[in-house]
Amino acid sequence: MDRRTFVKGSVVAAGAVTLPRVSFGQAAPVKIGVVGPKTGPLAPGAAVTHFPNFKLWAKEVNDRGGLKLKGGQRKVELIEYDDRTQPPETIKAVERLATVDKADFIMPVYATGFNLAVAPVFAKYKYPLVTQACVTDQIDTLTKRYPSMFIVQGSTTAFATSAINVLKKLKEEKKIGNKVAVVNVGDDFGIELANAGRPLFKAAGFDIVYDKSYPLGTQDLAPVVKAAKAASPDAFVAWSYPPDTFGLAEMAKIEGLNVKAYYSAVATAFQGFYGKFGASAENVLGAGGIKDTPEIRAYYKSHKEVTGVDADYWGSPFYYSLLQMLTQAMEAVGTLDAAGRDGIVAHLKANKYKTIVGEIDVRNQRLDKFYTTGQWQNGFFAAVDGVGFTDFVPVKLKTSWS
Repeated sequence: MDRRTFVKGSVVAAGAVTLPRVSFGQAAPVKIGVVGPKTGPLAPGAAVTHFPNFKLWAKEVNDRGGLKLKGGQRKVELIEYDDRTQPPETIKAVERLATVDKADFIMPVYATGFNLAVAPVFAKYKYPLVTQACVTDQIDTLTKRYPSMFIVQGSTTAFATSAINVLKKLKEEKKIGNKVAVVNVGDDFGIELANAGRPLFKAAGFDIVYDKSYPLGTQDLAPVVKAAKAASPDAFVAWSYPPDTFGLAEMAKIEGLNVKAYYSAVATAFQGFYGKFGASAENVLGAGGIKDTPEIRAYYKSHKEVTGVDADYWGSPFYYSLLQMLTQAMEAVGTLDAAGRDGIVAHLKANKYKTIVGEIDVRNQRLDKFYTTGQWQNGFFAAVDGVGFTDFVPVKLKTSWS
């Protein structure tokens, strides 16, 4: 688990080397903890959406001299741990950051179930948990139980409702029929979405002709896709995570699952998805989406230049917006000790923040607006639905995988 990255003006590959402390001739660096999967089934997703944004943020903060705190500017030291896609390792890493590393601040972990698993640990050691990669219907329960927890993302029902409403509109326009095949990854994220989606599909007039859950880390998805195709659906929906999002699309192309509406969840918005499938990815629907703006384009350019990784079109810009928000709160409060962290919580509950996705508001411990469904159109994963936004592009039908 001992993996440190020191960031000063340039980015060092996480876990590649252990570097000594460097004297800046100023106050000691701010120690920022980052935990996520560098190995295991969720590592590909974290390598795109999770770790790179922290590297970009640390470089930008350090390039301008550090965080502007009451005692003067302090540069940032990232302390990264690999949780190996195992919740017990995530918990151990967070505890180590709090008790051994004495981190000034601990960033959110990656994936819904993992954030839920560490919420009591963050609360125990009195660190705010400001999550991004956490889609859950337990927001009310969690924020009541943990007053210093913030969900900078939408609820499970919001994402399920959005995807189903997009399909419902196509059905009402008589562009697709009412038969839908639904599959989900057997993790908290996929299970919650599947459970939320079933009654919503029924209410929208859909007949679920195939409903299958598969374990996290499943390598062979051919049986799932073949069975879905055999049910002759008009639409296909996968509440999926990164490895299976790619695997399902690959098998759908091989097996000729030529539905007019194809939806998969996490990683559909990855630039690597379009890079792998090219024209075949056109008109694929998925979770997320973003509006094409100069600010977003500038962010993608910087992200690639600094990290060497292409940011995605869903979580990545919102991760970065979360960090912009935290920077503003940290500098307004001016300290990162226990009292300062309490001050950051209070600041988040009292203010709005300017970010690359626009002004965001988490005063109720949840994000006020977010994009929920996107679609690949002309090589850009454009938002077609969301909560709190209205700037969507029209949905197109998926004609084939050729």
